[in-house]
Amino acid sequence: MATNLTGSRVLILGAGVTGIAVAKSLSVKGASVEFADDQVTEISGFQVFKPEQANVSDYEFIVVSPGWKESHPLIAKAISAGIRLVNEIDLAWSFRSELVPGQRWIALTGTNGKTTTVEMAAAMLREAGISAIACGNVGTTVIESVESSEKYEVLVLEISSFQLHWMKEASFVAAAILNIAQDHVDWHGSFAEYARVKGSILDRSSTGIFNAGDPEVVNQAAHWQGRKVFFSLDTPAPGEIGIVEELLVDRAFVSDPQEAAMLAELVDVKPTVPHNVSNALAAAGLVRALGVSPEAIRTALQNFSPGRHRIEEVAVHNGVTWINDSKATNPHAAAASLLSSLSSIWVAGGLAKGAEMSELIARCKSRIKAAILIGTDRELIANELREQAPEIEIVYIDAPDSYIKGGSDNSLMEAVVKAAAERASSGDTVLMAPACASMDQFISYSDRGDRFAAAVKKVTQ
Repeated sequence: MATNLTGSRVLILGAGVTGIAVAKSLSVKGASVEFADDQVTEISGFQVFKPEQANVSDYEFIVVSPGWKESHPLIAKAISAGIRLVNEIDLAWSFRSELVPGQRWIALTGTNGKTTTVEMAAAMLREAGISAIACGNVGTTVIESVESSEKYEVLVLEISSFQLHWMKEASFVAAAILNIAQDHVDWHGSFAEYARVKGSILDRSSTGIFNAGDPEVVNQAAHWQGRKVFFSLDTPAPGEIGIVEELLVDRAFVSDPQEAAMLAELVDVKPTVPHNVSNALAAAGLVRALGVSPEAIRTALQNFSPGRHRIEEVAVHNGVTWINDSKATNPHAAAASLLSSLSSIWVAGGLAKGAEMSELIARCKSRIKAAILIGTDRELIANELREQAPEIEIVYIDAPDSYIKGGSDNSLMEAVVKAAAERASSGDTVLMAPACASMDQFISYSDRGDRFAAAVKKVTQ
């Protein structure tokens, strides 16, 4: 697509972060841009319609923001009318050839660990002297990254299942799948369709980096014809990346696969917990596909710390460790956190998004001392606990009638923390890994995490 769009009329579905970034880009290129959104009614400088008010035939093409379903009436009308539908990533790809033709893209998807892994990969690239940015479903949009004055040599894309659903054109030097577990089943209609969409990231890549320890990832890799590089926490075979004693080693991107290159020591990965080591291996695989040296990878890992709300230590008080893992918004992520501690007071609950809790409880029940439950779908967790581990104490915490989501009142989380403190002993971990989304009671997972941290600091002072 040409970067001169003078005279083009474009409709953007969704007035969130991605939609606004696209609107600014297209406007600079001369397009006349309008929005359709169910919630937002005003955006400075742009006309905003309710979806039912928009006439799809008025537009040269339509940009679909992540999260809009193909079944939406407006999208159905556009498809019927033969109007071109594009997403932000493909749009950015079309501009890339003119703005930064030498720029290379690597990409990653998965149910959990995506943000940490793309940020690790970007740090490894920068340590190697390559200008790079993590973008996509994390912080900066892809279109902003392509148009940046920095002229990045490499973009490291975190791509959600929503984005993959609409993506058709973008191409990657290498793409990785971290894991595939139940999440967003309500949106995709089934786990099988969710898994298929995750696997579609391979369609535009010649090298795939796969988690050998995840059965569904292995299934998605089985019939793919590109170069396959598997990573695991086990000793790697030739052509794989893995662990030998206390070392992360590469037997894939070496001149002789019978030999191994040391990428880092386990202690270089912080926190040194299994799922974070897996993240480091995946990141290393992606950047090794671009020729980054083991030395750069090790130095980057030594200097890297995960973002907030990801296995974040809030406090250690009277022998009790308080951990904020509010980013654990599905059962798979919560399980990884629970398995990192021997005895947890578990804070969980919220919006389950169609996910089941049976496997989570089956895997982790021996690590749970008590469960403090909040939110809309807490009974899904409680029922599984009663069925599989009736010995585990269940505590319900209700929001007071005066509680307003996003308000200054933190009484809900303070009650959670007090209940946890009453049940925790020296050596225990109080772990907030909710296994659910946050939007029933909080603005976001970061809001939930901030409120937990504030309550912990208040109670433990």
